[in-house]
Amino acid sequence: MQKIKTALLSYGMSGKVFHAPFLDIHPGFELLGSWERSKKLIQEDYPYVKSYPSIDDLLADDVDLVIVNTPVGTHYEYAKKVLLAGKHAVVEKAFTTTLAEAQELAKIAEEKGVKLAVFQNRRWDSDFKTVQKIIDEGVLGDLVEAEIHFDRYNPLLSPKAHKETANDGAGVLKDLGPHIIDQAVCLFGSPKSVFGDIRITRENSLVDDWIDLLLIYEDFRVRLKAGFFVREANPAYTIHGKKGSFLKPRGDVQEDELKLGNKPNLETWGTESEDLKGILHTEIDGKVVREKVPTLQGNYFSFFDGVFNSITNNAAEPVTAQDGVKVMQIIEAAIASNAQRTVINL
Repeated sequence: MQKIKTALLSYGMSGKVFHAPFLDIHPGFELLGSWERSKKLIQEDYPYVKSYPSIDDLLADDVDLVIVNTPVGTHYEYAKKVLLAGKHAVVEKAFTTTLAEAQELAKIAEEKGVKLAVFQNRRWDSDFKTVQKIIDEGVLGDLVEAEIHFDRYNPLLSPKAHKETANDGAGVLKDLGPHIIDQAVCLFGSPKSVFGDIRITRENSLVDDWIDLLLIYEDFRVRLKAGFFVREANPAYTIHGKKGSFLKPRGDVQEDELKLGNKPNLETWGTESEDLKGILHTEIDGKVVREKVPTLQGNYFSFFDGVFNSITNNAAEPVTAQDGVKVMQIIEAAIASNAQRTVINL
């Protein structure tokens, strides 16, 4: 099997938790190392890899794929440098800080003939995969409305300065927002228009920490919400159709397991607790049913498998640059809507 030589642009939480474990177990990747500015940590976990002193040293190595997992405000600069060097790239969310930046990166990747994927790992969450299956099966009938939440209770400011200082990449709209916007577009396609309400709710916060977005489609509506003052959780997914409803709590365990240092596998990984099953209440073959639905297994390994297939077989990326462009288009529309207090057409 061809090994794709891969390097990370940082080895903080993102590199340690979301990327290196999957690159390490996938037989199609060879983890070369990471750019580390101050703390030299990657060799503690992977003694055989390199710690690069600069991005130029990293790009000068025999690397095929670079994971751009630095703060959002740097994504455009670093991804552009990676692509212009003729390397494939995976860029963390938010893809960029502006729509124009996202469009330019997509254009450069096309011109250079390299692969560019956006790391929207939440498409492979157990809860989202289950919701997607229910919708695909059509058991709810024609959809009327959907609501997706990414709520937390965390009134304290993050110790990470780049998350709490006023900059183009900070705020919940570009942190949690890309997850639920991407999931909505993945499920329902691009909306016709957007209404956005964006607020600051935490004491002394300088960045947005509460969002309520309404995606307007031809014949149904999708509401997306995220905030830090939800002590009693809402359902993460509420889907209503003309035949019935499906409600599902957020239950994916992968991030928590990875933070504990547990290594992913392909058998039991991403298996949710039984008590977090979703509730399906609908009509099937003329009979009303109300039952709990088994949750599908989640696995971020599938994203990396998709990246491997895209590079080795010239298949589409698992999350394309154009997918990233769509998310940035909705984010910019939400910002404009909030400023103008009106609906923005796409």
